[in-house]
Amino acid sequence: MPIIQHLIADQFGSHIGKYQGRLKVTQGKETLAQAPIIHLETVTIASSGVSISADAIRACTEHGIPIHFLSSTGTPYASLYSAGLIGTVLTRRAQLLACTKASAWQLGLAFAQGKIENQAILLKYIAKYRKTSNPALHQELNLLATEVRDHLAELDALAAICQREGLLIDDIRSQLLSAEGRAAQKYWQGLKLVLPEELNWPGRQGRGARDPFNSALNYGYGILYAQIERATILAGLDPYAGFVHVDRPGKPSLVLDLIEEFRTAIVDRTILGMVNRRMPLEQDERGLLTQSTRRQIAEKVLNRLDSKETHHGKQYSLRQIIQIQAREVAAFIRGDRENYQPFISSW
Repeated sequence: MPIIQHLIADQFGSHIGKYQGRLKVTQGKETLAQAPIIHLETVTIASSGVSISADAIRACTEHGIPIHFLSSTGTPYASLYSAGLIGTVLTRRAQLLACTKASAWQLGLAFAQGKIENQAILLKYIAKYRKTSNPALHQELNLLATEVRDHLAELDALAAICQREGLLIDDIRSQLLSAEGRAAQKYWQGLKLVLPEELNWPGRQGRGARDPFNSALNYGYGILYAQIERATILAGLDPYAGFVHVDRPGKPSLVLDLIEEFRTAIVDRTILGMVNRRMPLEQDERGLLTQSTRRQIAEKVLNRLDSKETHHGKQYSLRQIIQIQAREVAAFIRGDRENYQPFISSW
């Protein structure tokens, strides 16, 4: 039996049960997948009409295996964890108090720095493979990468103002989001230059998008979201108490903050690679990604999470780096670290 670390159940009418030390996905009398619990890290239910037994849920919680639920568009709507994972009172108290301290704007600026740096890096990564084949495109992509990085100066200016005037994250949130948004416009402009013309990409759209590239990005972000949420919980953090994204009932603000460092390196790069290799992003009559396409995206993103990057001078998988960063956020807001440095991908 092959080792499966990430079990996906995405077929209507399937069932997840526990059988002799493993989880098994069945549909009628057919076994679709099975995974020894000892090797399992996550379970993802990505379709309506999927059932799971109480024994399977208990086995997952006892072994620290989260169960994530995604809609057909990749929107996470629930996760199950062991109740003991949320009993980290000291870290959560420090997290809530951090909003009234300088640590909040420092984290907010660091998250934005990581996002902007990684967007520029991906554009430069794409450009280097066009230096000979398409010099004009190579030059345009490098120019856009530089223009993306130009917005880092705005973050430095905001940091100086906060230090000088004792401002809080609420005082600079609009300026921070503006700088981040204008950098993103240049980034998406660059990606549009290298997408196959037949995609007819209308530009970046979030929830509700019906074109294949945006739909694939949104679904990939849903897979990544679950990994970020898991990391914050394992680090003792409250995923709903963020810093840049404002508090709102049911809004996982911290997850949405921390995910910004990783979207480009994990999801954008993966989906861009798929479409440039002419892998089809199939849609049904409603404009939704088909089940086979969603599974392919999930598998590609999960595989990307297992790839290695240099971080703090050592090689780690991207999945490990996410956990490291979440723990460093927790250490910073508790006062155990002097600063927080965002993850910057290599190229």
